Amino acid sequence: MAIGWRGALVLACAVVLRASAAQDTDRLSPALDDVIAPDAKLEKLASGFNQWTEGPVWTRAGFLLFAEIPANNIVKWSPESGASVFLTPSGYRGTDPFKGREPGSNGMTLDEDGRVTVAGHAGRTIYRLETLDPKGPITILADSYEGKKLNSPNDLVYASDGSLYFSDPPYGLETQQDNDPKKELTFNGVFRIPNARQQRPGTQPARDRLQVVIRDLARPNGVAISPDGKTLYVAESGKRSIFKYSLQPDGSATNGTLLIDTTGGQGAGGPDGIRVDRRGNIYSSGPGGVWIIAPDGTHIGSIKVPERVGNLTFGNRDGKMLYIVASTSIFRIPVKVAGIRN
Repeated sequence: MAIGWRGALVLACAVVLRASAAQDTDRLSPALDDVIAPDAKLEKLASGFNQWTEGPVWTRAGFLLFAEIPANNIVKWSPESGASVFLTPSGYRGTDPFKGREPGSNGMTLDEDGRVTVAGHAGRTIYRLETLDPKGPITILADSYEGKKLNSPNDLVYASDGSLYFSDPPYGLETQQDNDPKKELTFNGVFRIPNARQQRPGTQPARDRLQVVIRDLARPNGVAISPDGKTLYVAESGKRSIFKYSLQPDGSATNGTLLIDTTGGQGAGGPDGIRVDRRGNIYSSGPGGVWIIAPDGTHIGSIKVPERVGNLTFGNRDGKMLYIVASTSIFRIPVKVAGIRN
């Protein structure tokens, strides 16, 4: 049985545990050598978390934040002090006990000002931390569409114009099903908040301006945008696939097509969290670890991870360290191409 954060603190010291070389990479194409060095090693940074970690983001202050969803925590990990609880509760804040599996927050990202924006998941909101003080002010960016509560925001990404895209499946509801009695929307969409970055701290969400850009995916999950800002990637966890959409000047997403189907992959996991590097390569959780996918959809290789991967992010000052959050542990591996951190 997995243990909670208090036990995790005993295990999550700053000592880095090196995984065996046999678990590092599966090199399917010579192109992977330009992305990850052949001798790159996977390192375990901390372990013992509560069943399911998610939503990592590397802050400008030089530490990692990630969600420990079943414990309703956001956890901080730093090279100097290891892991500690940063914010609790992070998602559900109701007075009645939460009866589902995932009461916490989920994905996180940075805006151009370095502020952390959070998919509130069981809290059914998108919110922004105005500072890196966990007791500091929080601004709600979205909580409803056409008068109906959001399902459970899962992942999010900023576009260069300051708008924010986020996915909204039902995984943060108590039953995680479309017939959940508390589900108010009739679809699981991908939304856009125009000018999210420009929303003033402490103000109410611009609810009348929230836009649905995709509504035909059953389980939209991880989201990312290509370096040129022209393509939106969406992981569809139900179909174990990633789709790509053309982003138009007005922010809409059109021409949805399949990028890759991971159904035949070996090992636990599937498309969930996704990130993009500066050459346009897509990094996605997938069967057996992290899949690296060329912009044309070719699976060029994988990082083998000994636990089911939930999400990942690029970190360190140069953006060339990939941080991976899995079932109960946090890992990292160096990469040769800097990642996009939004």
